[in-house]
Amino acid sequence: MNKNRFYLLSNLAIGFFIFNTSIRLIFMFIEKHNIDLGILIFVKTFLIGFIYDLLAVFYFLVPLIIYLLLVPTKIYNSKLHKIILSFIIVITLFIMIFTGVSEYFFWEEFGKRFNFIAVDYLVYTHEVLHNIEESYPLTYILSSIFLLSLLIIFYFQKYFFIKDNTTFLQRFKIAGVLLLIPVINFNIFDGQKLSNISNNIYNNELAKNGMYSLFSAFRHNEMKYSEFYKTINNQKVFENLRKLENFDDKTPKIVINKKLKNKKNVILIMVESLSAKYMGVYGNDKNITPYLDKLTTQSLFFNNLFATGTRTVRGMEAVNLSIPPTAGRSIIKRPINDNLDSVGEVLKENGYKNFFIYAGYGYFDNMNNFFSKNGFNILDRLDFKNDEITFENAWGVCDEDLLNKTIQKANQLSQENQPFFFFVMTTSNHRPFTYPDNKIDIPSHSGRNGAVKYTDFAIHEFLENAKKQPWFKDTIFVIIADHNGASAGKSSLPLHRYKIPLIIYSPTNVKPKVITKLSSQIDTMPTLFSLLGISYQKKFYGNNILDENFTERAFIGNYEKLGYVKNGYLYFLTPDKQIHKMKINKLSLNNVQYIEDKNISEQEEEEIITYYQSASLL
Repeated sequence: MNKNRFYLLSNLAIGFFIFNTSIRLIFMFIEKHNIDLGILIFVKTFLIGFIYDLLAVFYFLVPLIIYLLLVPTKIYNSKLHKIILSFIIVITLFIMIFTGVSEYFFWEEFGKRFNFIAVDYLVYTHEVLHNIEESYPLTYILSSIFLLSLLIIFYFQKYFFIKDNTTFLQRFKIAGVLLLIPVINFNIFDGQKLSNISNNIYNNELAKNGMYSLFSAFRHNEMKYSEFYKTINNQKVFENLRKLENFDDKTPKIVINKKLKNKKNVILIMVESLSAKYMGVYGNDKNITPYLDKLTTQSLFFNNLFATGTRTVRGMEAVNLSIPPTAGRSIIKRPINDNLDSVGEVLKENGYKNFFIYAGYGYFDNMNNFFSKNGFNILDRLDFKNDEITFENAWGVCDEDLLNKTIQKANQLSQENQPFFFFVMTTSNHRPFTYPDNKIDIPSHSGRNGAVKYTDFAIHEFLENAKKQPWFKDTIFVIIADHNGASAGKSSLPLHRYKIPLIIYSPTNVKPKVITKLSSQIDTMPTLFSLLGISYQKKFYGNNILDENFTERAFIGNYEKLGYVKNGYLYFLTPDKQIHKMKINKLSLNNVQYIEDKNISEQEEEEIITYYQSASLL
């Protein structure tokens, strides 16, 4: 390329490659114990990474390419324009560096490049920006990035400001070629397939480019099952489903439970990010859940249960709809999600007053919309009076305040002789991990362990308070996590990360027992309905874990890969219409080892396809 105005693009591109290679090396150093450092994989990681960086830089520079095309030569060469162009380049550099720094913090939290989670978070600026402000020294970070951008343009100005004498036609030819590349890529290149270079998910993530991954996530946030996954005939799917789960597309599952004389209230507390690995009863030695550990000995404790996903909305979806995780975005976030077969409707039909009680603003992740259209009343941050709030952060009021509000609402409905079901969603165990001072022996804002211990403390306080209330003896308390505390792992579906506790506590109604059956989050409410004596006719995939005929299996997934755990194997569907079978060789609290098994039978294939294809169709 001749040294004309477009020469600055090549210099920005060189900076882009250097910067993104540095990010890749930093992430590689962070995950040095988790990645495959073999020569071939190492070369593949950086080769594919270079390709993604190249594609990303063309997208990134589109606005600047258009600007350089349109500015007349006379104006371009003026002193005033040099100032204007300096400002544009500083902003361009700032965005590039800011994206890289943001990705570092995203990697720290999720162990992945930008993905659909980042896309979702861009929608909810209030919670996310305040969370960032409370978690990191944002002013310092932004000032440093801006200063660095200024220094770059100062020291390398001769590479950015070239006197130009091109005609519009000459510029049009150059800009046309540069703009054609991202257009062609957008129409023929399919997402992130090139990054699948290894069985180690960390290597695959390192091969990506964060900015390109963000573009891709925007495009692929919704995934139609039939377009991306292996299918069988729809009629055959529902014939199989009838055999597996006793319902199909036309006829619901009919479950008859022994009716109780008196209705029991239910308070279900879904705890943010309460992985099994944080609890002493599973082997954690940091004593950060002393109360919950003790509570498991006084409760029905399901110690081999797995979450369906890695987001709060996935946990909510699994418990409220009793359905496996579907591809793409959660049903809760989809535009049409009303009047579904939900537990809210079952309880409403049985005379219960249902409330979704949330510490923050329930518009986040479309939660209020979903719950209000599926049998629930809403109680969120807007319903808290000033004197009811002792502490709050970006995600809402602290767990103590949330649970005190729950007591208050329970007292009100109890006085009205109204049986109630509360779905309570906590938030304190979420970054920035802040909570009231002097409650526990770990300072606020010092990390996840402190937040877990504070939530344990808050639940203890809540149940001690509940014991003093007249409705306590007629209430069943359910404690379950929404998802795991961290989803990253060497494998694409790290099973150990999905393990969560399920505790059902009610001294006068539930006998303590440890249940070791392999089970899923979707089995929570069918099990609870058996304890409540509630019969129902719904298309629920979950079943009563306490039933002697219960089939042990679990569903896990992320937004692309859909997993099914049964008989010591993990089966999973991928959006390239493939089915994989992995023997679970060794599963511990902090790791899982898989051995790939190429011998998958037609029956095994049909079973996993039946579950996920039918769930998507329904």
